Amino acid sequence: MNLVRAILLKVASALLFAVMQALVRWLGDAIPLGQVVFFRSVFAILPVVVIFAWRGELAAAVRTGRPFGQAWRGAISVAGMFLNFAALARLPLVDATAISFAAPLITVAFAAIFLGERVRIYRWSAVGVGFLGVLVTLWSHLEPAHLMAAGSTAATIGATCAMASAFTNAGSVIQTRRLTDTESTSSIVFYFSLICALAGLATWPFGWVAPNFGQLAALVALGVLGGLAHIMLTESYRHAPASVIAPFDYTTMVWAFVLGYALFGEVPTKYVFIGATIIALAGLFVIWRERKLGLRRIREAEGPPTGT
Repeated sequence: MNLVRAILLKVASALLFAVMQALVRWLGDAIPLGQVVFFRSVFAILPVVVIFAWRGELAAAVRTGRPFGQAWRGAISVAGMFLNFAALARLPLVDATAISFAAPLITVAFAAIFLGERVRIYRWSAVGVGFLGVLVTLWSHLEPAHLMAAGSTAATIGATCAMASAFTNAGSVIQTRRLTDTESTSSIVFYFSLICALAGLATWPFGWVAPNFGQLAALVALGVLGGLAHIMLTESYRHAPASVIAPFDYTTMVWAFVLGYALFGEVPTKYVFIGATIIALAGLFVIWRERKLGLRRIREAEGPPTGT
């Protein structure tokens, strides 16, 4: 265990993901959505392949015993990526980020429904409170006065896409849990990137555009940064328990606020501040509860102390 290294890797991955999202926000509607997904996925494969080849794990990345499971997970992830990028193109950066943090709470509900995990009243309560936070965050985009205002359609669509993306991300987590029973991390990452790249490439006939130099640099950068962030995220869990470093996911919200203000002059509304705080507290409670239950299971497995 190396707690400091784990935290540094986790925070660095959160920063890279936030920068990647800022690049998607900057590209906006100038580049077709499918083209952005393609570049994000293809150039994410490069650092993944380099790292796994250096470790001698490249063969394991290609090998899979559950191609249909990989394809299903990839399909869910493709939907999530399209929805997330559509939201980022239409919403302030911190708004989209805050809504995305509903995904861990939705995962709790999905785990009970699809995996048969036992979820007690404490975590269900946290899920309910978290969704209250999501509603508060969404209020600035869904309140009647805003909906009737000119030019509000894009933001409303963006908020809807962000919420739908949170559901697909939770579904991807559930499918990943199923795959980890038999599949290596390297194969899951590789096939995720490959399937998303193919899905993005399939949109080519529907009108890709020739990007200028700045747009091309942004497209390549968001792919490489996404791949590096994924690697750092995976590495962070090698050095410390998930329950210890998971709370540092929420540093993404800080980076999103800083980048949104510095690059786009975006100032979150009071609803976003309040809603994001509620979501974060609910998520942190779930993490704390999971850690407490994990420690209890360890004590029960060890049995009562002997010799006294």
